[in-house]
Amino acid sequence: MSGLRAAACALLLALLPGIGGVRAQPAGDAAPLVFESAAEEKRFHALTAELRCVMCQNQSLADSNAQIAQDMRREVLALVRQGKTDAEVKRFLVERYGEFVLYRPEVASHTWLLWFGPGLVLLGGAALVWLVVRRRASTVPAARDDDTGEQEW
Repeated sequence: MSGLRAAACALLLALLPGIGGVRAQPAGDAAPLVFESAAEEKRFHALTAELRCVMCQNQSLADSNAQIAQDMRREVLALVRQGKTDAEVKRFLVERYGEFVLYRPEVASHTWLLWFGPGLVLLGGAALVWLVVRRRASTVPAARDDDTGEQEW
């Protein structure tokens, strides 16, 4: 048993120098994006504010510092420079990453629950409250006529 432990320790010590250089994500191009015009920059910022980072829970593409967000921003800029419309850029990203990338997905048969679900839950809750109040009102005994209105202590 001690031979197995010694071998495991030797293997661990052999791997330790390489562990320090391991990264979860490869370092991308950290150079800031350069825009050709103010109109291009304005359109880029409007688009990235409407798109969601696919790695982050609820951050826009413009706000996220994740590596994939940097890559997606570069992709958006490349598509804008290719002359794609905003709808074409969004369609491309939806085809690649799914509808999650949109903050406001289109109203379609597969997104009805997303759009109308909160309203249905609210209506259901209001109906439940109405039923409970109505049921309690019918179970409360009526006031007796001989009640003088004074409380007994």
